[in-house]
Amino acid sequence: MNAALIVGFVAVLLLQLPAFAESPVPFELILQGGSIVDGTGNPWYRADIGIRDGLIVEIGDLSSRATRRSLPLQGKVVAPGFIDMLVGSSLPLWLDPRNAESELLQGVTTIVVGEGDSMAPQNERTLADFPPSDNLPVWHRYSEYFTLLEKTGIALNVVHNVGATQVRRIVIGEENQPPKPEQLSRMKDLVADAMRDGAVGLSTALIYPPGIYAKPDEIIELAKVAAQFNGVYFTHIRNESGQLLDGIREAIRVGEQAHIPVHIYHLKAAGEENWSLMPKALQLIQEARDRGLGITADIYPYVRNGIGLDSFIHPRHFAGDREAFLRSLSDSRVRTLLRREIETTSDWENWYLHVGKNWDNVLVAKVGQGIDRHYEGKSIQQIALARHEDPWKVFFDLVPQGDIDVNPKSMNEDQKRQALQAGFVCIGSDSAPSNAATTTNAHPRAFGTFPRVIAKYVREEKVIRLEEAIRLMTSLPANILRLPNRGRISTGMAADLVILDPASVRDTATFEHPVTYPVGIEFVLVNGAMAVENGKMKDSHSGRIIRHIR
Repeated sequence: MNAALIVGFVAVLLLQLPAFAESPVPFELILQGGSIVDGTGNPWYRADIGIRDGLIVEIGDLSSRATRRSLPLQGKVVAPGFIDMLVGSSLPLWLDPRNAESELLQGVTTIVVGEGDSMAPQNERTLADFPPSDNLPVWHRYSEYFTLLEKTGIALNVVHNVGATQVRRIVIGEENQPPKPEQLSRMKDLVADAMRDGAVGLSTALIYPPGIYAKPDEIIELAKVAAQFNGVYFTHIRNESGQLLDGIREAIRVGEQAHIPVHIYHLKAAGEENWSLMPKALQLIQEARDRGLGITADIYPYVRNGIGLDSFIHPRHFAGDREAFLRSLSDSRVRTLLRREIETTSDWENWYLHVGKNWDNVLVAKVGQGIDRHYEGKSIQQIALARHEDPWKVFFDLVPQGDIDVNPKSMNEDQKRQALQAGFVCIGSDSAPSNAATTTNAHPRAFGTFPRVIAKYVREEKVIRLEEAIRLMTSLPANILRLPNRGRISTGMAADLVILDPASVRDTATFEHPVTYPVGIEFVLVNGAMAVENGKMKDSHSGRIIRHIR
């Protein structure tokens, strides 16, 4: 072939290029004409979004483009999928995939799991603490547990951390004692193994035994290990009431000495006598940020928290033989001594003082097997009246009967508004995944946290703009978790998306009727697949275990 023919052939090909450009690969889905709130805090804009292979591949006017499906969204808001910064456990997703429903129907597409406890590492003793199950598998490290979850299939994305309480239980047990050098070395090895397997960081719960027994130096040593893997330090601080500022200072100390970012779980000032501490707490965090420490926090939009009823007893009593202590509660002399301690001492996280010494402010949310379910939704005072007994007798009778979750009224609305306006506080439900078909009771935050923020603090009270609320639920947590391809609407990002009606979205869960789903969340996509359609969860398994990238 001579040179002239070659030039002519190339020219013909070049003339054909516009035709090729006009016929790209069809989209799997086009979201048409929605108001895009992109997660950055920028004002909304209107455009189409083209999705293919689980990714956002194009944004703009796609009206002439080929697609397998289009979804008209005029009048609707399209936002990145929400990221729940605190979820108790991912085990419910393995036990029943429908348990993703409580998160998905809120618009949540990614959850962060673990608060001192964690799903790995495990040994025979810690696995024995799980509820009895004929088919509960055995695993010891995250690599094994992640495989189990992935084989089951999950409907949303899950990020795990490694719990300092968990490694303490494995190496030391429930004892109130510092680790010996060889024990600390073993604990550090367990943290390193979890980080290698994909944990995002180290978490502590410094109010509950045995996590409460860990001194700052022990935590710093474990946090240094997580820092070597570019991890984050997550903490339920040691005190959320009278010593709130000291608890934050300890978290800052861990961050600065271990050279690791810090995230404070469910920031609050518990107890009316401590509500004035919230502005000081936010200022303390901001000052640390100004010094260069990456420190953030989360809240849930409710003034009642959720804890175990046994948290009303000083945690030192549970050190060692927990069962022996619970049996001792039948002794009237023990009850008298404990009551005196609870009524008069404040050198610990004393929830009885936080509720104003009023048992009517302590709602029973959930009871274990063998306990009267009619107690759920009633206060300790109401139960006492129904039983014609003193509320202290009811309290001491109930604690030994097993797991009882309660909702103490300990906060006020002003601190929620202040936190939302701080700029570095995101959202966490502090609840386990569940579903309305099998759950008898819960804290309403399990079903309503994220819609409530939009309905109450954006639409009704106008505390923050919608764009800022979405940022606190999306790009802010994505940045904290170092998820470079989530939390924003942009080309090349994972197609984790929520479509909502800004005029009607709201929570319906209340403390009287907590197991009800929100309204106004219409569609949810997880990695490009439809997980919620027309407000109903689909049988989707498009979620992923997100392993932390070192």
